[in-house]
Amino acid sequence: MLLGTYTPKLDEKGRVILPAKFREDLAGGIVITRGQERCLYVFSSDEFERVHERIREAPLSNKQARDFLRMFLSGASAEMPDSQNRITVPTHLRAYAGLEKELIVTGVGAHAEIWNSDAWSTYAAANEESYSDLEQEVIPGLF
Repeated sequence: MLLGTYTPKLDEKGRVILPAKFREDLAGGIVITRGQERCLYVFSSDEFERVHERIREAPLSNKQARDFLRMFLSGASAEMPDSQNRITVPTHLRAYAGLEKELIVTGVGAHAEIWNSDAWSTYAAANEESYSDLEQEVIPGLF
């Protein structure tokens, strides 16, 4: 399970070192794709296959499903960590997420997210209070 928040740097070749706690889960290869809120989603290859199988169940007659499918899969890139546990973030994905040298990598359970550091700070600040003030069940049966 991918958990926590980390602050690796993006190098001049567009590579980022995977957080040490993520390496075992991601050692067999990853898929990076566009996330929501202009971050990148990082899945292990196995988890991406599971997600893809669920996406394939969406009806092609549903415009929102088609739009999601196109954006999610057209930006996807399969990568393999190198011997120094770095992954290359493709140029089009760096541009999509506005990635610069300062990054935030968060573990979100079954996947990780890569954020522009300033974008993460803005997102976290905007959502912290609403998270604290939740009065209704968001995830059925959790609390």
